[in-house]
Amino acid sequence: MTRTLRIGTRGSALALAQTGTVAEALKAAGAQVEIVVIKTPGDLSDAPIAQIGIGVFTSALRDALANGEIDVAVHSYKDLPTAPDKRLVLAAVPQREDPRDALVARDGLTLGELPPGSTVGTGSPRRAAQLEALGLGLDIVPLRGNVDTRIGKVRDGELDAVVLARAGIARLGRTSEITENLEPIQMLPAPAQGALAVECRVDDVDAEHLIQSTLDDSASRAAVTAERAMLAALEAGCSAPVGALADVVEDLDDEGKVVYRLSLRGVAATPENDLLRASATGDLTEAEGLGRALAAELLDLGAAVLSGPEA
Repeated sequence: MTRTLRIGTRGSALALAQTGTVAEALKAAGAQVEIVVIKTPGDLSDAPIAQIGIGVFTSALRDALANGEIDVAVHSYKDLPTAPDKRLVLAAVPQREDPRDALVARDGLTLGELPPGSTVGTGSPRRAAQLEALGLGLDIVPLRGNVDTRIGKVRDGELDAVVLARAGIARLGRTSEITENLEPIQMLPAPAQGALAVECRVDDVDAEHLIQSTLDDSASRAAVTAERAMLAALEAGCSAPVGALADVVEDLDDEGKVVYRLSLRGVAATPENDLLRASATGDLTEAEGLGRALAAELLDLGAAVLSGPEA
């Protein structure tokens, strides 16, 4: 490819770090790249994300891509609406970062060591619902801002702890500040948490082929496809109290040969805010169907149909 690929990104430190990994991989493959910062409505508002709307961090990037202002857009996959954009194609899902949530607490404390009444900040209804369900007597308070702002509220004594996506902390090189990685049995992450989505225009075949061959990780793509299919089937936005995590696991087929399959776990809230959990296993090639099937099971169990965005 002789042209320079213009890679669009939000201007936050985390978005730039994420986009930098994509740019470096494409440069290593011989491409010329330029990073273009696009301001989004989410960057210009301090309102709670649930009030701003789904796609608040992605719509401006997608419009710039469709309009030819940029050639590639890099998103945190969990921020994308589940409905596809017919103007664009998902060219790559790079290898996923650790999808778990992480605790940053005062005095190096873990979740179980925080005294009842401790203030824990999160902007995510999913995290808040699962923290409440643990029954630790914590005071869950709403929180917005970038990684530095959120961790700063613990450092300054305003909060006892915050819960963030571990992937974001890792991409900023700040994992030393994590006091506990929260295992999925405690808290299932948001669907596609830790994954990036790299999009280009649907008719830009050269860019799509280069990006896919350079960056796409089939296991990561299958996992997040299952998770987001569950989310879509629940008609839930990216900040509804819905968590999902798919893992690629080894299994044995009928002839005793090792095969790889997807193991999907999901959690969703009832109208009374009780949490329901379910799990399923299926073939890698059936990721979307597996997600829909698990959503149907959760709905049969009494899960609410919800909507709203996650921070």
